[in-house]
Amino acid sequence: MALMITDDCINCDVCEPECPNDAIFMGLEIYEINPTKCTECVGHFDAPQCRQVCPVDCIPLNPAFVETPAKLLLKYQQLSAVVTAVTEMNNEKVKP
Repeated sequence: MALMITDDCINCDVCEPECPNDAIFMGLEIYEINPTKCTECVGHFDAPQCRQVCPVDCIPLNPAFVETPAKLLLKYQQLSAVVTAVTEMNNEKVKP
C-alpha cells in the first residue's frame, strides 16, 4: 500500500525531506503523499522514513492503494529507472 497523511498533520515539515522518492508535497492545507511515487521506502530503507520521523503518527497505510511488497519493489525499480534516464539525459546535455 502507499501511505497517506491524515488531517492530524501539524505541518511540521519533517516528513517531506525524508522521502527518497519525493512523494511528499505540501497540499492546500496539509502535507500529502503522491501514491504513484510512494513505495513505503521499499528499495531504500527497511521502514517508511516519514513514519519514523512523524511526531503525531498521522501517516497510516492508504486503503485506496493496496500493494504487495513485490508491487512496491517493482514501483521502486520503475521510479529508479526513470530517475536514472533523466539524469543521463541531463548529463548528455551538459557535455561540451
